[in-house]
Amino acid sequence: MRSHTLLSCILMLGSLCLAIPASAQEIVPRPAQIQRGQGTFTLTAATRIVATGAAAVEADKLRDYLRPTTGYSLPVVASGGENSIRLALDPALEKLGKEGYRLVSNSTGATITAAQPAGLFYGIQTLRQLFPADIYRKAPLARTWSIPAVTIEDQPRFGWRGSHLDVARHYMPASFVLGHLELMAQQKLNVFHWHLTDDQGWRIEIKRYPKLTSIGAWRRETMVEPKNPEPARQLYDGKPHGGFYTQDDIREVVAYAAARHITVVPEIEMPGHATAAIAAYPELGNDPARQLQVGRVWGIMPEIFNVEDGTITFLKNVLDEVLTLFPGTYIHIGGDEVLKPEWAASPKALARMKQLKLVPDGTTAQELQSYRGADGKPADHPALHGLQSWFINQMNDHLKQKGRRMVGWDEILDGGLPKGATVMSWRGEEGGIKAAALGHDVVMTPERGTYLDYYQAELTDPAFREPIGARKFNLLDKVYAFDPIPATLPAAHAVRILGSQGQLWSERMPTPAQVEYMAWPRLLALSETMWTPKALKDYGNFQQRLPQALLRLQVQHVNYRPLGGPPWPK
Repeated sequence: MRSHTLLSCILMLGSLCLAIPASAQEIVPRPAQIQRGQGTFTLTAATRIVATGAAAVEADKLRDYLRPTTGYSLPVVASGGENSIRLALDPALEKLGKEGYRLVSNSTGATITAAQPAGLFYGIQTLRQLFPADIYRKAPLARTWSIPAVTIEDQPRFGWRGSHLDVARHYMPASFVLGHLELMAQQKLNVFHWHLTDDQGWRIEIKRYPKLTSIGAWRRETMVEPKNPEPARQLYDGKPHGGFYTQDDIREVVAYAAARHITVVPEIEMPGHATAAIAAYPELGNDPARQLQVGRVWGIMPEIFNVEDGTITFLKNVLDEVLTLFPGTYIHIGGDEVLKPEWAASPKALARMKQLKLVPDGTTAQELQSYRGADGKPADHPALHGLQSWFINQMNDHLKQKGRRMVGWDEILDGGLPKGATVMSWRGEEGGIKAAALGHDVVMTPERGTYLDYYQAELTDPAFREPIGARKFNLLDKVYAFDPIPATLPAAHAVRILGSQGQLWSERMPTPAQVEYMAWPRLLALSETMWTPKALKDYGNFQQRLPQALLRLQVQHVNYRPLGGPPWPK
């Protein structure tokens, strides 16, 4: 690979040298196979895009991508000779899977072939990266638009390559969500995990239960960092916060994502992280006489859904409306961080446990509340884990009957995992390893490596001036080093690892600009981890390609974190 001088163009605040030519060596994520040829192909107003059938749909997208900056209205035609970009579906490329592609460019044009449309789309994303970064601008520029001669054969390592976005803690406008989806597509990410409900806000319109948004989508104020251990001394900003997505908004996002071959996985939290929903409908809680407020603090809140038939029916009805909006296979039900003291004190929860034979008939609430583990410390009674497992099974069975698959955080392992459930392993890798051994599919999402709300510099750095983040840090090199397949996982179970995703929790990201700052460039590193063959991953090589990737973000006005650190007040 040729010597590289791009790093010398980076200034401490992230300004990049705008005269850098794009090349085959600057593609992110790194292709599986790439060979540089001789010469270049130059796009002109006379260039044609040649495609027919399903390939023409992708050709229209390529035309729309190229038009704003070049000013060329390139026609999509059924045939053409030289000075053409050709897109074609080729069954012979099934060996590359549904998302693989082959791209060949020379002095006469470029050809992208794939077995399925998604492969053509990803080939288009690679083609865009071969042009100068200005190709991503939205207004015409008078310049030469050339790409190098290359031969690329490429396919992803994992089928689940995602970005999670929490809009419950801080609402993000739909326009930002659409922009995030476009950036995901450019990096060949194909799953958008949309965290829509939590203690601090319910963000999805459910027509059958309008108070979920008329009440549950709004909190009167938000805690000010840092969190004070004495509640009476905690400070708040005094500003109402809220918002939600109408069902038409949801349909727009889902359609926009589908056009970019991204599946949207909604998360509707249960049985914990339920404060906003219970504030809207108190009968869902374990103390219906208590009127809750939508959560205004961060951390794990104690309010959880009760286990009565009416609540189970309510949540199934919610899921039914969710299913009409999201056509994808997977529906995420959360299942994490369920504090169980309310169940331990609830006569109705105890009655349910007795009905399910989780405890003997003579068991009292006092026995549940005073339970201690093997170490002698207070702990949840095993029956409470069994009750959570029963709750999760109700939702799993309902989704299976509707032809869908349930996803949950690794706490859904507690008390027994429902058959067919997919596990997101966030508390390290152990939950994923256990789930894979039990025959369950796994998305590896451990905090270390994939949580992008964590600091991007060590707090001990004397030059530290990062915006506020979570309690730990995930530096760019550590994110790049993460591998979704644990070293301790037996090879026979590795097939169960679907892939991974980056987690953007928004407690400390109140604005879209801060989300972008925390997401990029770390999502670039994760995209390469999830796409590129493991044998080709090389952090030094990634660093060589990173400046051009950041330049592509810069010309799109993305508020990424500069490599030299932020111009942020200490």
